[in-house]
Amino acid sequence: MTISSSFPVIRMLPNKSPQRVRFGAPWVYADEVVLDRRARKHAPGTIVELQANDGERLGLCAFNPVSKIICRMLDRDLSAVIDRDWLVAKLTYAQDMRARLYDAPYYRLIHAEADGLPGVVIDRFGDVAVIQPNAAWAEVLIDDLAAALIEVTSVTTVVKNGTGRARSLEGLAEETVVLAGEVSDAVPVQMNGATYFADLTQGQKTGLFLDQRDNQAFAARLAKGGTVLDVFSHVGGFALAALAAGAVSADAIDGSAPALDLAMRGASASGFAGQFATIKGDAFEVMAGLQADHRRFDMVVCDPPAFAPNKNALDAGLRAYERIARLGAGLTTKGGYLVVCSCSHAADLNSFREASIRGIGRAGRKGQLIHTGAAGPDHPMHPSLAETGYLKALFFRLE
Repeated sequence: MTISSSFPVIRMLPNKSPQRVRFGAPWVYADEVVLDRRARKHAPGTIVELQANDGERLGLCAFNPVSKIICRMLDRDLSAVIDRDWLVAKLTYAQDMRARLYDAPYYRLIHAEADGLPGVVIDRFGDVAVIQPNAAWAEVLIDDLAAALIEVTSVTTVVKNGTGRARSLEGLAEETVVLAGEVSDAVPVQMNGATYFADLTQGQKTGLFLDQRDNQAFAARLAKGGTVLDVFSHVGGFALAALAAGAVSADAIDGSAPALDLAMRGASASGFAGQFATIKGDAFEVMAGLQADHRRFDMVVCDPPAFAPNKNALDAGLRAYERIARLGAGLTTKGGYLVVCSCSHAADLNSFREASIRGIGRAGRKGQLIHTGAAGPDHPMHPSLAETGYLKALFFRLE
């Protein structure tokens, strides 16, 4: 028997077990629920009560009839009120951990489902924060979310970055807008001994890839006294950290001229301008050209975009990872270090590692796998959602 609710009720189909949801899974898919005419009338972002087919009450969810992820679990407490105070509590809980981890306020504050705000990413850059509302419910509550963020963190500027594939899958329009304060220039970020510049309104994602901070620090320890090639460098993530740790020179390859301009700006602000150079172009072509010119580096870092953003792209993505490892190995000195990274959640660690090892072998090289890195602790994993543990970094020393 179905139990009455003050929220619209969405029921799971008779042949779909609620056990996965009971044990913590935060998503329910469109083919798991009764999607009749009444359900389809609910606006994207509507808060609903999710019930098993037998009426078992599972929790409060954000509903979106146009998304494959039709229900995102917000709270298992059926008495919860999803409002500004609820958002303040979530943000406060997340902020407490980051304040313990980092001396300066530069970190990911909210990592979506793992921090209890499904589909929401918030990166903090000092007095500025960037919100990515990648789920319809967050778009509906964006003003309350921005106000709660200011209350908890005392940031003075909040940017909404409404771009990316995740929003299109939710049926949301692309839009970047400053919700509070103002942004007149790229924001300087102190990290790993260097100064980076994050473009919060026109740059990629939120402007800076904070998830690589720990991997950049580990690479920097190995780069001391050596030469570095940072491929897919964006604003100089690995290169600037390496120079700060004592690398003698670093070259950065990227296809984006604005990103490389910011990288050079960061090098100048950090006092490394004379040791830093940029190369704009297709990474595969540039690497092949450097190899033809017999260039070699003591450390080569390849941190490409997601070559396998979904399962359909997995085979092609693994071939691309193999190719990038082969090219990188061909540019690494004997006894040098090759770092290859993947942010593709569809490519698990084993598949990515095997592809990288094949690439190294096809370059005629062999070596040791000395370290496997992941995203920093400000990017926690949801235990029931493998997608939140997407980042992988493999550190090889090549003979």
